[in-house]
Amino acid sequence: MKIITYFSIYQIKYNYRITMSNNKSNHLFLLIQTLSKSEKRNFKLYANRIRINKHAKFMKLFQVISKMDFYDEKKILEDTSIRKVQLSNMKSHLYKQILISLKLQHTDNNYDIKIREYLDIAKILYNKGLYIQSLKFLGKAKIIAKIYEYNSILLELVEFEKMIESQHITRSLHSKSGELAVESKELIEKIQYTNALSNLSLELYGLYLKVGYVRNEKDKIFIETYFRTNIPKFDFKKLFFYEKLFLHQAQVWYHYIRQDFIMCYRSSYKWVELFKNHKKAKKIAPVSYLKGYHYLLGTLFYLNHYSKFTDVLKTFEKEVKNGEILINENTKILIFMYTYTNRINKHYMEGSFSEGVQKIIPSLLIDFKKFSNRLDYHYIMVLYYKIACLYFGSGDNLNTIRYLLKIIENKKKNLRQDLQCFARLLHLIACYESGLDENMDQKIQSAYKFFIQMDDWYIVQKKIIYFFKNLGNVYPHQIKCQFKKLRDKLIKYYHHPYEKRTFLYLDIISWLTSKIENKSIEIIIKEKFLKKKKTIIKSFFK
Repeated sequence: MKIITYFSIYQIKYNYRITMSNNKSNHLFLLIQTLSKSEKRNFKLYANRIRINKHAKFMKLFQVISKMDFYDEKKILEDTSIRKVQLSNMKSHLYKQILISLKLQHTDNNYDIKIREYLDIAKILYNKGLYIQSLKFLGKAKIIAKIYEYNSILLELVEFEKMIESQHITRSLHSKSGELAVESKELIEKIQYTNALSNLSLELYGLYLKVGYVRNEKDKIFIETYFRTNIPKFDFKKLFFYEKLFLHQAQVWYHYIRQDFIMCYRSSYKWVELFKNHKKAKKIAPVSYLKGYHYLLGTLFYLNHYSKFTDVLKTFEKEVKNGEILINENTKILIFMYTYTNRINKHYMEGSFSEGVQKIIPSLLIDFKKFSNRLDYHYIMVLYYKIACLYFGSGDNLNTIRYLLKIIENKKKNLRQDLQCFARLLHLIACYESGLDENMDQKIQSAYKFFIQMDDWYIVQKKIIYFFKNLGNVYPHQIKCQFKKLRDKLIKYYHHPYEKRTFLYLDIISWLTSKIENKSIEIIIKEKFLKKKKTIIKSFFK
């Protein structure tokens, strides 16, 4: 009851902040909210380097906004001497000053920023006619760019170097111009190759976000043809870090969409191992490293490989705790999402739903409050569905419905259509279980229309919808028989290449078994988990 009350209060505040965050004038507030203590301290030192700034209006504006829980323009005008007509310009000035301060503070930790800084200095020196000095800074920038494979920036450096060498006497060797021409050509080819792989990965990810897994033979042929025609020919031994990374990403999404989780596991494992073989890359591309871990855990979850899943999850959490992964506001969001998603998945596999609700939900809601105004809605939908399933497994149907409605009532119909479809199926089941079935016919009709609209009307979905539609005509003593009939029908499709995707989103078989055996779904899944565990132990000692 405490959780429900807390959430209701929180939701009011959250909805208000979401509304405000859509306002462009709120960008400054969001930026200041992401600043760490050291970044705030560094900004004050940067701004106060000019003595007059200590009492400047933009500094007072910074102090007031820093103390706010949500953006309040009225309070700003009351607590500062800034007039309303000045506020827009003052916010723009403060925003710009904070960004400059952040750039100066983080230059040493972001090698691409360092390269750009050297390039800026090189251009200034060039404009002053100091060509030799300009080339020296370009040389420094090129060394960093080559080490960390910033090929796009490296090409820009080479082109600038070519321009200096071609137009001015720099006392360089005669062969230098030829070397630069070859270097430029090789970089262009490398960038084109990398772009082809990254574009393929991005397109596949976009397809998954739109419709999820392949639904039929037509989808399968499309995705296989698309992959074959867009993946460039390659010699893996000659690939550099980023080329290998984009290749593994594209392969992961290709196998993921096709529901080939064994191949997906192999590709995601190679993805994570790539970073372990290039330890510096963990600090340079931490987002990609985190994503690799998440997809590796996701495929192990779908393969139901519990022991391997728990080992990888422990390793992941240990690396985060030990600071092996670069922590910034961006990676904090991903760590939040991936940690909670996979902790919930662990409870799914164990059948320990009630324990999951007690251990995870309170801390999840607190952390969700910190990141809610910066979370992508795709992540929010996934999290809502995970929470709903956790509540459903624990027998709390009212909270299940509460979170499913957040998915069902959203306006983004073109995002994760698969998740929206299966949220409606689980919603029907939760309404039936909770006794909130007074408008069941209307709910069934609404779900039916949505499946048709989303072009996701297949055998398993049809049988579940028709089951609920006809349930009102069944006598109480016949209900258990109807559950048995539906389970027998659905089990036939459990390993079907396309129909099986329903069971990835919804463990309908365990629910039906719970109704037939008069047990909770939590007990049914827990019994299956323990039985599998005993089987593995017996086979180990044979």
